[in-house]
Amino acid sequence: MAASDTIEAEGHLIDSGLLTAIFDKIIEAKASYEIVTFDIGRTNDDPSRIEMRINAPDPMVLDELLQQLTTFGCHPKRDRDATIKPAEKDRCVADDFYSTTNHRTHVRLGGRWVDVDEQRMDAVIVASGGRAVCRKLRDVRGGDPIVCGHEGIRVTPEFKERDRLGFAFMSNDVSSERRVEGVVSRIADMMRHVKQGGGRIAVVAGPVVVHTGGVEHFAEIVRRGYVDVLLAGNALAVHDIEYALSGTSLGIDLMVGAAVEQGHRNHMAAINTINRAGGIRQAVESGVLKSGVMYECVTHGVEYVLAGSIRDDGPLPETLMDLVEAQDRYAEALSRNVQLVLMLSSMLHSIGVGNMLPSWVRVVCVDINPAVVTKLSDRGSAQTVGVVTDVGLFLHRLAERLRNSLS
Repeated sequence: MAASDTIEAEGHLIDSGLLTAIFDKIIEAKASYEIVTFDIGRTNDDPSRIEMRINAPDPMVLDELLQQLTTFGCHPKRDRDATIKPAEKDRCVADDFYSTTNHRTHVRLGGRWVDVDEQRMDAVIVASGGRAVCRKLRDVRGGDPIVCGHEGIRVTPEFKERDRLGFAFMSNDVSSERRVEGVVSRIADMMRHVKQGGGRIAVVAGPVVVHTGGVEHFAEIVRRGYVDVLLAGNALAVHDIEYALSGTSLGIDLMVGAAVEQGHRNHMAAINTINRAGGIRQAVESGVLKSGVMYECVTHGVEYVLAGSIRDDGPLPETLMDLVEAQDRYAEALSRNVQLVLMLSSMLHSIGVGNMLPSWVRVVCVDINPAVVTKLSDRGSAQTVGVVTDVGLFLHRLAERLRNSLS
């Protein structure tokens, strides 16, 4: 039995490619559409509005299609409250639960539209007491009121504005052919704008920062107050401390680029030294650790969270080896007015952080491998722009630009 429904969408539909995505999704589902009205915005600030009727071969296809179109900002023309169903038990919800995106979301509760708090992708929405909040499935408890289906849900995708504080200087196309200097200049401007507006900047960093000679430059950026929180794995801290104590990274003398005698043990010696001191902070306070990224973070009160993995040596005393705890600490740090995230050569941590961010938080990903940026975008972090270059060179240029802007 054929089925149909009328939907609406509003925003910069053409500029952002959303209209094409909507049409493609409808055709993919072997459904059809009839445009009822289509008002195209005439200025940069004017949104476009479309109303269309969707015709599907049967009600199940239509229902599935409407759920998918919600992601692109479409919603039924009628206003109905969201469907709420109690969670069956801990970590278990009804099969038609609504799975969140990282875009701004509203749900209709008791006849009014309510903002969804703690927006992130791959979560469910718990609606209670007139409020709605994203919650990871693992944190759901039996009886929690869960938003299901697609009725009473409105999603507002983050549109690609023509001039968004310089953030639209690159498209999401990844290329290694852009001049690093020009890109760095605009990123530095963004960082200053965020700080001047009272926002926070988070940095996700991998050990390649150390291997490529970026420690001194990253440390300078921390000293200048452009890093509010550092999210990293055990390896960044270990090799940063190894370099501070021995001048090597993974046993390689970074000044001459050659392996040193017995250098392979230096990272373990670094862990041993920090263990003896009782931790990174204690090593700084006692004068054992006198330089490096971690030293600057402790000295300048920059929050840092180190998340462990199965391959970690040691690990350092501060490294969180409980995966759930580490994820929660990352998410909590990011929730406190972080407006810009700088990702430096760390694929797994970057993708993990991308999953925690709402789409209106700007993301800059720097990596020599363009696939890292592509993976972030493919997994839903479409707000990411990429800089394909050596991260040590990038940090050198960025520190220089931030330094010169103050002179």
